Amino acid sequence: MKTKKSDRLILVTNDDGYDAPGIEALITVMKDFGKVVVVAPIEAQSGMSHAITIKVPLRLIEVKRNDGVKMYKCSGTPVDCVKIAIDKLLNRKPDLLASGINHGINSSVSVFYSGTIAAAMEGALNDIPAMGFSLNNLKPDADFTASIEIARKITAVFLKKDLFPGKCININIPRKPLNEIKGIKVCRQAHGMWIETFDKRTDPNYRDYYWLTGSFMNYEKEAKDTDEWALRNGYATIVPMQTDLTCYESIQKMKDWKF
Repeated sequence: MKTKKSDRLILVTNDDGYDAPGIEALITVMKDFGKVVVVAPIEAQSGMSHAITIKVPLRLIEVKRNDGVKMYKCSGTPVDCVKIAIDKLLNRKPDLLASGINHGINSSVSVFYSGTIAAAMEGALNDIPAMGFSLNNLKPDADFTASIEIARKITAVFLKKDLFPGKCININIPRKPLNEIKGIKVCRQAHGMWIETFDKRTDPNYRDYYWLTGSFMNYEKEAKDTDEWALRNGYATIVPMQTDLTCYESIQKMKDWKF
């Protein structure tokens, strides 16, 4: 990716909302690399995955800033934000899409539910080099100092390289001070699963309702080439991802099926 900083257009989005501390951290990083335009949800859209809005109108509202960054809040999902930015706000396809920095980890199977990663994948679908960033910290006052530095290092390298179309990278950062993060590892996605239950409760009007709860189960805790192992052992992680979900191994096995 040879574009000069002065010519580089960067689209920033997230799933925690336009006013989340994590997106401000990401804007701080991306301003070092090009012209930044932000389109992010009006409110938190965690767990929306690749959802799009088709039954109600979408609304865009410009957010006034004093740092030269154009920001818009969108009534839709993270993927809506990317789609409407490309179609209505930007005068050309962005040179880079950066999503995050998410409050909470998006390792292993969590990528299937994450609005943060879905936004990056939408970039990949449009052949835009894309990155999704997440911090392993759910606290409202999470410290993004280390995340900013890790994101800056990864972005500087990423902009010098070329991924094939239809691919993006998923970055997760451990909840540690920068001097305690051992490094950055390129990993594969760990095989795990969210074991979920619905907690049945009763509201003040004696009506039953259900609240989703659960815990993560890592099925390969000792596999040292996974994102879960690396995060647990103090590394920031990069998992390359692709939009092509075809299982090519199964195609070979299915060639002799008779229909």
